[in-house]
Amino acid sequence: MTLENHIEELRREANHCDPAERAQIEAELEQARAELAALIAAEDAEPPH
Repeated sequence: MTLENHIEELRREANHCDPAERAQIEAELEQARAELAALIAAEDAEPPH
């Protein structure tokens, strides 16, 4: 599963869960978004070929 797909799945879960689970899912979603941002930043920092 790609990171983008994982983020989308977490977003769907957050919209259809009970409040007790929502905080955990939101934390996982925030972590996945941070990982994606780091990957994008690393790609942007690479010199062109």
